[in-house]
Amino acid sequence: MSAESLSGPLQDIRVVELGQLIAGPFCGQLMGDLGAEVIKVEPPGVGDPMREWGQGIPVWWSVIARNKKSITLNLREKEGQALLKRLVAQADVVIENFRPGTMEKWGLDYPTLAASNPGLVMVRVSGFGQTGPYARRAGYGSIGEAMGGIRYLAGDPDRPPSRVGLSIGDSLAATFACVGALAALHSRETTGRGQVVDSAIYEAVLAMMESTVPEYTEGGTIRERSGAILPKIAPSNVYPTSGGEMVVMGANQDSVFARLCQAMGRETLAVDERFRDHAARGEHQAELDALIGQWSAGYSATALLEILENHSVPAGRIYRVPEMLNDPQYVAREAIVAVAHQRFKNLKMQNVVPRLSETPGGIRWAGPELGEHNKDVLQGLLGMNDAELADLTERGIV
Repeated sequence: MSAESLSGPLQDIRVVELGQLIAGPFCGQLMGDLGAEVIKVEPPGVGDPMREWGQGIPVWWSVIARNKKSITLNLREKEGQALLKRLVAQADVVIENFRPGTMEKWGLDYPTLAASNPGLVMVRVSGFGQTGPYARRAGYGSIGEAMGGIRYLAGDPDRPPSRVGLSIGDSLAATFACVGALAALHSRETTGRGQVVDSAIYEAVLAMMESTVPEYTEGGTIRERSGAILPKIAPSNVYPTSGGEMVVMGANQDSVFARLCQAMGRETLAVDERFRDHAARGEHQAELDALIGQWSAGYSATALLEILENHSVPAGRIYRVPEMLNDPQYVAREAIVAVAHQRFKNLKMQNVVPRLSETPGGIRWAGPELGEHNKDVLQGLLGMNDAELADLTERGIV
């Protein structure tokens, strides 16, 4: 399917994306992936700092700004604010992730924007939400991860809390923001009115914390860091192989554990008092992991995985990007795709998820150049002429 033929279920939705970095823009990426027209508004001359991010080569922008149009507006100036109001009047969604109070300071609060566009959905992503005593605090993803609880559980128990090597708090808040935007658009079909979607990073992290809250309020249990395992969930760990590769296995369900015992040639373990059910395996987790590790270490990763597959035991290698690029499952489903770019000649990135059978999304283009779509949007959509655009550009408004 060519980039030009891609549409997606949100092809009739126009999104104006403000803000910068990840927490707001990843929401815009998700909506753009599903076909929305996403107009990214950046400061003239400098743009979003994400343009310079990425380890090694700054290619992150190519991913997080894919499918977006880039225009420049100086929102600190009255003329820039006025132009944004005209643009938002023709939009379905506006996304922002400034510190709470910034939009109000610029006269771009929701009541003002919705006055000329009652169906507008305003998505607001911030560290602590738009209300409460912490609302005006600066809040990066790492702080939300810490205060939302996930940081305390990350890492090994004999050292300070670690972190996932990704901006997971920002991405979670943006994902929930996208869910909220889609729900608000659906509600609009009935009510005719838009609304504000308030996505806080710490609450997005908290939403992923499973049963940790009632475990404490009902039983006084505080989960602790447990490294590569989940306590009392066994066997589910990383196991060695003869070649030094590590394989992850998950066989904690009774029926699956019985199949693992067959694969090991030790069927009696499935009825052993120490391992016969979920609770018993949880109590003897370390002992069971040691037994499985002794067995797995006698095989290469390839041979081990073949044995496990033949017995329907979930397992897999731990992948980095090189392994992903060569994996037949990734290739068959085009989970990673090549995207044309004028500077990066071997640009590949993760494809759109989830997959829709009738109206699939797709990647139409990589992140654009700064202000690449100024004429397209400011002239084509707002009706500005060449002289007006040149004047605003010269004065730093555009």
